[in-house]
Amino acid sequence: MSKIKVMSETLANKIAAGEVVEKCASIVKELVENSIDAKATNIVIHLIKGGLEQIEVIDDGEGMDNTDANMAFCRHATSKLVRDDDLFFINTMGFRGEALPSIASVSEVELKTSNGVSSSYIHIKGGELLQNKAGDLRKGTDIKVTNLFYNTPARLKYLKSENTEAYNCINFVEKLALAYPDIKFMLTNNEKVVVKTSGGGNLLKTIHEIYGLNVSNKMLEFKASNNDFDIYGYICKPEILRSNRNDFNTFVNDRVVRNADINRAINDAYYTYKPDGKYPVVVLKINTDPTLVDVNIHPTKQDIKLSKVKELYDLIYTTIKDTLYNNLLIPNALKEQSVNIIKDNVIASIVSNMVKTEEVKPVQTELDFRIETDKQDKEKNLEVSEDLVVNKEMKALVLYPVGLALGTYIIAENEEGMYLIDQHAAQERVNYERYMKALRERKFATTNLLIPITVELSASDFLVLKENIQVLTDIGFVMEEFGVNTYLVKGHPTWILEGYEEESVRKIIDLVIVNKDFSPVKFNEKIAITLACKMSIKANYRISHEEQEELLNELVVCDNPYNCPHGRPTIIKFSIYDLERMFKRVMN
Repeated sequence: MSKIKVMSETLANKIAAGEVVEKCASIVKELVENSIDAKATNIVIHLIKGGLEQIEVIDDGEGMDNTDANMAFCRHATSKLVRDDDLFFINTMGFRGEALPSIASVSEVELKTSNGVSSSYIHIKGGELLQNKAGDLRKGTDIKVTNLFYNTPARLKYLKSENTEAYNCINFVEKLALAYPDIKFMLTNNEKVVVKTSGGGNLLKTIHEIYGLNVSNKMLEFKASNNDFDIYGYICKPEILRSNRNDFNTFVNDRVVRNADINRAINDAYYTYKPDGKYPVVVLKINTDPTLVDVNIHPTKQDIKLSKVKELYDLIYTTIKDTLYNNLLIPNALKEQSVNIIKDNVIASIVSNMVKTEEVKPVQTELDFRIETDKQDKEKNLEVSEDLVVNKEMKALVLYPVGLALGTYIIAENEEGMYLIDQHAAQERVNYERYMKALRERKFATTNLLIPITVELSASDFLVLKENIQVLTDIGFVMEEFGVNTYLVKGHPTWILEGYEEESVRKIIDLVIVNKDFSPVKFNEKIAITLACKMSIKANYRISHEEQEELLNELVVCDNPYNCPHGRPTIIKFSIYDLERMFKRVMN
């Protein structure tokens, strides 16, 4: 007797439900995406207890006749794919025909739908049809899901708390609202309105409705294209940061997606505008030929594969970086000054940002070089040429110090207005770029110490340091073991500031111990940021006029003089016009 048998439709649907229906948000996702495919302009989602008790989605879309309404619950029945080739030109949210039968197999579903001519009411529980009759003629669809996983208790116990399930549902609807600003969305939980958008088609207004005024007021618009991709959206200024990537709202052909390459491009573009471990609010819409996108690699259709990833990375990275660069400059405050810079060996152009009053012209900066070098190291392991010499005619910011306020803020001026400079943030930027330059050049001269620095460690820390000691010797440290759990530091690289040798050495050793898994670029960055902060002038420390002048001269030739490595502003400007308005010398 044959052992192999064809499983029943109900059992097959339950197995499929294990992939399609992971949580309440999975049901919300599938139902709302069906509403979008039905060309709905108004979508209402009602949850009870975060969806654990009930999920209802109501739309004003095209609706279905009775035949289509019944077919919708058959596995692999879909109106979105007809020919095999259609799989390569997917322009709809759904296409597999698995969602509704999967949901109906593990819950109780009531469907009311009408195309304006005929209507249907269908009631299914656990995959079994209980009722099929005519319904009302309100055009659109109303689908209600209750008793989720009542017949699969093993899955039921893995649902989270009410708050967690509600959060997941709300979070996904917010992302869909950003993807479709022309659709009205409303979500309620326990009869309380949680999400509501106007559907006017204005993306910035939708951002305001989702995130509120504090975020929407700090968003910067961007738009760019290349031969394969069009990108559009908004990014936040660096003062609005989150502790995770959840607010990376990324959409490909209006589909909510997760993609590591897209996330990496966004994160790299914010380099030195934010601290490591903090992430911006981003709404990024990517439009491309459907043949370049494979959404058929996971049942949720959120994990995707993209062709021409490098081209997309470059477009996103360059566009976001330039948007930050241009909008964070001090407008109308740059005086033309010819500067010829020759960069020996590895680094090309450690110079000030350049702008004209009428337009901004980004140039290759040290950051460009860092990212390009990082990509080459990761992807091709290519050695960086040491023959790069660049001469550029540039415009540098000129600031003349006139005093110090509160022992913290340098007051400066030029013919455009008055400036306040945070002395700590300014020197932090200067030190950071000095350290990064030295670390990237990798030509380390060593200064021998007359009296070695003794570093005594715990047994566990000593083992970690010993395992990674090559990291320190590679950047110019001379070290040897000395007794039990102790190292002697006999020499250090020359770029460590005089007078701060021991403090710097201990900070770098701490970084080695804490960061056991090494990425050379990230490790160098952490060294530079840590030393730059610790070795900079503190607040409430009065420096002389000569020291102020020296600091400002060093600051204005930095690649980015406007932010410290943590993203805080270094300079705030009051234009002459601003001052005259404040003192009412002008009244308009």
